Amino acid sequence: MKAAVYQFRFVNTISEIKKSDWNAFFGISHPFTRHEYLSALELSHCVSPNTGWQPQHLVVSQGGTLIGLMPMYIKTHSWGEYVFDWAWAEAFERNQLEYYPKIVTSIPFTPTTGQRIGFAPFLSENEKQDVINQVGQFIRQQLVDRHWSSWHGLFNLQSQHNMWLNSSVISRLGCQFHWHNHGYSDFNDFLGNMSSRKRKNILKERAQIQQAQLRFTFVEGDKASPEQWQGFVQCYQRTYLKRSGHQGYLSADFFLLVAATMGESIRLLLVENSQNQLVASALYFISDSHLYGRYWGALTEHDGLHFEACYYQGIEYAIANQLSVFDAGAQGEHKVARGFYPVLTYSSHIIQHQGFGDAIADFCEQEQHHIGLYMQQMTAQLPYKTTCQ
Repeated sequence: MKAAVYQFRFVNTISEIKKSDWNAFFGISHPFTRHEYLSALELSHCVSPNTGWQPQHLVVSQGGTLIGLMPMYIKTHSWGEYVFDWAWAEAFERNQLEYYPKIVTSIPFTPTTGQRIGFAPFLSENEKQDVINQVGQFIRQQLVDRHWSSWHGLFNLQSQHNMWLNSSVISRLGCQFHWHNHGYSDFNDFLGNMSSRKRKNILKERAQIQQAQLRFTFVEGDKASPEQWQGFVQCYQRTYLKRSGHQGYLSADFFLLVAATMGESIRLLLVENSQNQLVASALYFISDSHLYGRYWGALTEHDGLHFEACYYQGIEYAIANQLSVFDAGAQGEHKVARGFYPVLTYSSHIIQHQGFGDAIADFCEQEQHHIGLYMQQMTAQLPYKTTCQ
């Protein structure tokens, strides 16, 4: 059978791709792969050549018909990716080789699993696999032609990751911690599945906040006032500055843009004291099945406030709205004691240099063994009386 012939081209801004096409290929349920989200990153200049994230989105066509789209960025550093390859970059440098620029397929600053290539709805599974195979070949040639060291597809769906494996990429696994809703009726029902000691620890943490007489209110993103958004940005920037020495990857312009264009997918948590003064704020996104906790900040310190605003309030919201999964962000073994399960994440990699490619493939294979052991250890530490399946 004659192989299909595809055409590939790069565009340096998502505005060159129709929003209707992009969202038809990726859907609008997952907030971070929406055209509106990626466009807000570019329009606010959070993503740009100046920040080390140069858009280079891939458009795949067949005979003039659009069939595939993939978010891509030329990177001159590894910040904001959350699949850590600093050791790889250092190894390149020790051998007088350039690791940057590289190219990534990811959602900037957003370590959540999702589609990393969107397909035309009319494609069959076999056709999708063929597209991925030929995209892989195209990327390999581009690494040579454009002097990119490597390509990295980060936080892919397992189903799409498996398709990439068929095109001979390097597979890398990671671990995050997500809360799962097992049909709980309320927070107490959730706690009832825990051992007595773990349940008491959580109740003790929440009691600290109750004594502070703080009020927690979720506001839909498109209904939040400019003052409420300004308050969130102030919290976010102050906390980032204290923790990292800068005001965060994302700007006030970005938050206002996503509020204006996809506010129905956002929940802004406002934490106020008895004098109606803002104390802290957290930003959540929702899909049909998931709650995503992304950013938070506080203006004043309260014991247990981070856990309450970023975990317990999210769990309560997920239960009340019958959401299946609460993804509260990357890393965090401390989440396990609060009922979050270890889950695998999937990334794919193509390294231009064959020697380094072989070495990195061996490293990732060994790392997978350690990830498996780590997940077993974390699962054994879950606070439930019997592990919920």
